[in-house]
Amino acid sequence: MDTRRLLRISATALGTAGLLISGCSSGSSTTSASAAGASAPEDLKPYYAQKLSWRDCGVEGFQCTTMKAPLDYAQPDDGDIRLAVSRKKATGPGKRIGSLLVNPGGPGGSAIGYLQGYAAIGYPAPVRARYDMVAIDPRGVARSEPVECLTGKEMDAYTQVDQTPDEEAEAGKLSAAFQKFANGCEKRSARILPHVSTVETARDMDVLRALLGDEKLHYVGASYGTFLGATYADLFPDRTGRLVLDGAMDPSLPAIDINRDQTAGFEAAFQSFAADCVKKEDCPLGTTTTDAAGTALKKLFTDLDAKPVPTGESRKLSESLATTGVIAAMYDEAAWPQLREALAGAGRSDGSGLLALADSYYEREPNGSYANLMFANAAVNCLDLPPAFDSPDAVRKAVPGFEKASPVFGRGFAWAALNCGYWPADATGTPHRTEAEGAAPIVVVGTTRDPATPYAWAESLADQLSSGTLLTYEGDGHTAYGRGSDCIDTAINAYLLEGTPPEDGKKCS
Repeated sequence: MDTRRLLRISATALGTAGLLISGCSSGSSTTSASAAGASAPEDLKPYYAQKLSWRDCGVEGFQCTTMKAPLDYAQPDDGDIRLAVSRKKATGPGKRIGSLLVNPGGPGGSAIGYLQGYAAIGYPAPVRARYDMVAIDPRGVARSEPVECLTGKEMDAYTQVDQTPDEEAEAGKLSAAFQKFANGCEKRSARILPHVSTVETARDMDVLRALLGDEKLHYVGASYGTFLGATYADLFPDRTGRLVLDGAMDPSLPAIDINRDQTAGFEAAFQSFAADCVKKEDCPLGTTTTDAAGTALKKLFTDLDAKPVPTGESRKLSESLATTGVIAAMYDEAAWPQLREALAGAGRSDGSGLLALADSYYEREPNGSYANLMFANAAVNCLDLPPAFDSPDAVRKAVPGFEKASPVFGRGFAWAALNCGYWPADATGTPHRTEAEGAAPIVVVGTTRDPATPYAWAESLADQLSSGTLLTYEGDGHTAYGRGSDCIDTAINAYLLEGTPPEDGKKCS
């Protein structure tokens, strides 16, 4: 199991919004690209003045292009990075509002993959009618000079390393695995590794805003995408338009608190799953209590630690892979039936179901190759904050607190947080309050039993933002927009189309 502070939403997790919103816009926010970038610093004006050359993507209805940004904003003359962009133009009817950038989270998730696979066809029709739907793969991600670290075979080995070490030798193996991962990133991606921070990506988004001819940035960010959006608003409050931050992060927290809070979040999600499972006659974790279900799951993990089970292929189901498979299913309650079946299989020494869930989490292809999600995830996280731990001894001291947060997942989550302690590039970010003083109203969405971004984070971010408005979904799963709540969808649609935020503190179920 390797969460690596992974805050993500899959491209298929969102459903079509239930209600349509009518009404007229106050007008388009679009102007010429040169005017939109007029306030750029002198040394960045060549980037703000470049021309985008759009071409057919080969995917029906989508256009693609690339834009240049400085590799290092502090030294713009030291070279460029090329970033991939895609869009689907507003379909009408209704007056075009402007561009709507989307980001699915991660960090490391492909925004272009999300746009083409879901957002530009699955967002509510009135939103797609009046916005150009746009995505930029962040620097270091997917099509934008991706960070690379390990081969497929090396990644297979890495994902099977024991992340709940019981003795010094096992702790040494885990530390060596983190070191090998970091060394691989430095070897294959040394040029960009120090320059994939969230601040730099937010600055790239402002260049794109100008090149699209938009005076204001309109944006929907999920999970880690909320941190990216909030960072943009803090940097450019006067250029902030309609921002939806769904499944919010709290930028004021240090890495250790983020990891520990997320541990508690996954425990709460597991308790919801267990409460549902024990009501069913075929629950593989028993049919008595949620506590008993947690004990049964922990025993399964312990058994797999001692003896991995077959999966029908060369890889066996280890404790680490099984834990990752369970974690993957916590993001969306729609995956609970699949998880019950996978757990039942593991109990019969068939690990194929949990392995499939783990592979989906890691974005492993059937041919054994991996997307760069986990590589970019580590690269961004380890730049954005100083490491949670710098040594195995520091982890050991923290394990009791993590186990208090989650008896089932705590130990593994604590050890997984050691990864940035070996990172070859020094962190450039620190925990900080994000206020975005002067920004237009920003809608922050929190789900009460969100595993990956605990609800308290949304409360905190909405409180920090000078113009933050908190919208609450009382339910399960990661993020809320487009996942079946007409109340949530209607409120967000009205904001995106009319500019009217929901009443602060509005609750939906």
